[in-house]
Amino acid sequence: MADNSEPVRFAIVGGGWRAEFYLRIARALPERFAVVGMVVRDGHAGARLEQQFGVPTHRTLDALLATCRPSFVVTSVSWAANPGLVRELVERGLPVLSETPPAPDLPAMLALWQACQGAPVQVAEQYIYQPHHAARLALIETGLLGAVSQAQVSAAHGYHGMSLIRHYLGIGYEPVRIRARKVVTPLVDGPNRSGPPTTERIKASEQTIAWLDWGDRFGVFDFCGDQYFSWIRNERVLIRGERGEIIDHQARVLRRYDEPLTLTLHREEAGPNGNLEGYYLQGITAGERWLYRNPVAPGRLVDDEIAVATSLQKMAEYVQGGDPPYPLAEACQDHMLSLLMSQAVESGEELTSEDQPWSTGSR
Repeated sequence: MADNSEPVRFAIVGGGWRAEFYLRIARALPERFAVVGMVVRDGHAGARLEQQFGVPTHRTLDALLATCRPSFVVTSVSWAANPGLVRELVERGLPVLSETPPAPDLPAMLALWQACQGAPVQVAEQYIYQPHHAARLALIETGLLGAVSQAQVSAAHGYHGMSLIRHYLGIGYEPVRIRARKVVTPLVDGPNRSGPPTTERIKASEQTIAWLDWGDRFGVFDFCGDQYFSWIRNERVLIRGERGEIIDHQARVLRRYDEPLTLTLHREEAGPNGNLEGYYLQGITAGERWLYRNPVAPGRLVDDEIAVATSLQKMAEYVQGGDPPYPLAEACQDHMLSLLMSQAVESGEELTSEDQPWSTGSR
């Protein structure tokens, strides 16, 4: 386990929008995390990050490593650049926490897998660590739903959505049949990474719906990219087992065959109603059960930042001999299924996944 008396010292390669998540986490939780340096190719972007976050930036990896030896390096670069960067870091003997996806397409993933087998490479797939998803997974683990056979997930795009479906269903690398289609509908444009809208504009909203059939388990992927920021397109999750189901933040289960029970997944928060502890998520309960406790409380972070921080902490534990937080094999499987889904949309045909080198021996 990681030594919590000292902050986790890590470096970042990349200076874009996603890299700033890690910087905000380190600023909110300085006793837990320390960014010892960044590689930002653009000098102007590096100067801005230095001023905003007080983190030293460098133009090259050599310059970064001349000043520090981090516990691990987070790669937060483009899809195309990521595989080569991961391999370079592995060759230099550095553990890597790769952003998602680890490579842009199947040939690149196969090459990366071949080059990095046995290396300390993990992937920052954070969605299973988001509090509401983690709480649902914990409720499944209690056995109250019985054997889970169906998951309908409208919460995240591509590989993130595939990760959630696989984990809700307990799927590893089994072959799956996929059908998919795209639906385009009008939508009033909403917020984006730059902020809220300044005028009303109708845009075309692209929604992907896919059906994933593993035989004894069935998944539905349903997502439009507007959901991440939109005020009027919300997340939806349905998980069905033989003894109950979860719909969003409520579960209906059978305590006995003739005793139905309703459980609400309730967010426990410090700060409201005159509470003076600070403002942060404490955890999620269902009745008398604590399904989830925030591992980075009392940091004042949004749910996705909590999930990324959880991934960082698990990576720190991994490099000290702990369990892997999200192996490269799983991330490659997620993206392979996402790519297959896109192919099914384009072809209009049902497609079946094939075994890949990373699935060998994983079942």
